[in-house]
Amino acid sequence: MEYRTAETGRVFVVRFSDGDDLLGGLKELARKEDVRAAVFQVVGGIKRGEFVVGPETEEMPPKPLWRELSESHEVYGGGTIFWKDDEPLIHFHGAYGKRDSVKMGCLRKGSEVFLILEVVVLELKGINAERVPDPESGLPLLKFL
Repeated sequence: MEYRTAETGRVFVVRFSDGDDLLGGLKELARKEDVRAAVFQVVGGIKRGEFVVGPETEEMPPKPLWRELSESHEVYGGGTIFWKDDEPLIHFHGAYGKRDSVKMGCLRKGSEVFLILEVVVLELKGINAERVPDPESGLPLLKFL
């Protein structure tokens, strides 16, 4: 385990509307406001998206097991924003519920909002970290600099 301390910087309260792109919008916010490190919480609705529910096996590099949302779901979750080179990367895990069914996973593509989605982003200051390609997994993993 490794850790660093950080302090809370700015706090952004973001309202996404029906049809907005959650992941794209968070990247846009990070670029526009130069948010280099952050943690965020999400609550609201999502109607489309592709998410990973784990690797197919425990072998490296992991082969993702994909699932898709194709209709409205309640969503609650959290994530981080750290940069890889000159691009902010969003790492978001959420629970997606519809009727009596709940799915959970890492949302990675096609994140289309249903009705409204609220996000509170807490900027982290005083931390030097970024996402760096990991040779074993092939994924951009968090690394302290």
